Amino acid sequence: MDERSELVDRVVLVTGGTRGIGRGIARTLARAGAAVAVNYCSRAEEAAATVAEIEQAGGRVIAVRADVAVRDEVEAMVEGVAAELGTIDVLVNNAGIATMRGVDDITEEDFDQTLAINLKSAFLCTQAVLPGMRKRGWGRIVNVSSVAARGGGAVGVHYNASKAGLEGLTRGYAARLAPEGITVNAIAPGLIDTEMAAPLKESGVADRLPVGRIGTPDEIGQAVLMVIGNAFLTGQTIAVNGGGSFL
Repeated sequence: MDERSELVDRVVLVTGGTRGIGRGIARTLARAGAAVAVNYCSRAEEAAATVAEIEQAGGRVIAVRADVAVRDEVEAMVEGVAAELGTIDVLVNNAGIATMRGVDDITEEDFDQTLAINLKSAFLCTQAVLPGMRKRGWGRIVNVSSVAARGGGAVGVHYNASKAGLEGLTRGYAARLAPEGITVNAIAPGLIDTEMAAPLKESGVADRLPVGRIGTPDEIGQAVLMVIGNAFLTGQTIAVNGGGSFL
């Protein structure tokens, strides 16, 4: 199948889409023919670089600034994307933070901020795009979780809780939206070569993986594309971790 045929005439919003895993997802979906809106909150230069890279490859792309943990900004973002590209067909809830904290060091502020960015944002963005998806009777929502949702993880209990909650949100929406032609799934990456994972890259984790290396952002993008293309797949979490664990 021609890679560019899969998402032609579809509009995709990727939150946290200008670096790391989000950037890999945005590149992959643009190559598949989608018009892509990449969301960012504070790193405007990285957003501009991502847009330039996708445009140079022949893709249609815009950058949209919004704090996705704030309802008003989310709603304005969704309206702005619709005005420039069209109504959103595919939402990828990728925005997240991973502030490493020990059990005795984590603060209430750490916990609240992590839950807001990693979990609440997915709820707000999903609620904002649902009217358009329901009107067309078609939609795809993909939430970027983590192996930490079902394991001990190395970041902290606040991160574990946020990602486990995201998978619960995935299943809840999937059960309720499937009759309306909208699928909701999650991708759970293991260690991926990103800035966020830098503190873990030197720990020797890659040597313990069956594949013998850490993953790439584009490999997560390929998993997202696979999920989007399968109308019979919903409510599932797809592990992409080099064989490090089996969900």
